[in-house]
Amino acid sequence: MLVKVCGMREPENIRAAEKCDIDLMGFIFAPRSPRCVTQMPAYLPEKVRRIGVFVDADKATIEHRIADYGLYGVQLHGHESPELCHALHASGVKVIKAFQMQDRTSAAQCHAYESVCDWFLFDTPCATDGGSGKKFDWTLLESYRGSTPFLLSGGLSPDCLTELRGFSHPQWAGIDLNSGFETAPALKDIDKLRNFITLFRNEIKNK
Repeated sequence: MLVKVCGMREPENIRAAEKCDIDLMGFIFAPRSPRCVTQMPAYLPEKVRRIGVFVDADKATIEHRIADYGLYGVQLHGHESPELCHALHASGVKVIKAFQMQDRTSAAQCHAYESVCDWFLFDTPCATDGGSGKKFDWTLLESYRGSTPFLLSGGLSPDCLTELRGFSHPQWAGIDLNSGFETAPALKDIDKLRNFITLFRNEIKNK
């Protein structure tokens, strides 16, 4: 089960989070986000794969960030087309496409992206680029019948452990952690993060 920690920016916080048994670390390049990375951090993870998060950025901008930050993958949170996803995927990077789960028809928007993404990410509807910090109704995912694995996002926090224990879906591949583990935007509580990930991995192992 993949664990992604998103919204990282501060060098020592990045270094500490890298030791928390995570697989992917997200760096947000959306200018309107309070977690936006505006300059290269003094430290970037070496053992955890880096994911760049974008909202309606053009292909050239995304490619520049891939090169500058040594990105393993990109996470697209806007209205990016299947054609853009395909082009990025064909260049050799992993592609995560995010979708907001509003109601039981929301999963239908995934169909056009099935063959051009490595993962989907299901999130809570939000009017801003910073995320809502709220959990959506996970029963909406019962309508997702696609073949692309997905990450569960949207307001995950230590309080969600019991619900995660009871959650199941054949394409569930991991979780995305962000604001529920912060002391301030882009600054994670490392003890809280480490403890939760340890408990989560133990729960998944024992399911």
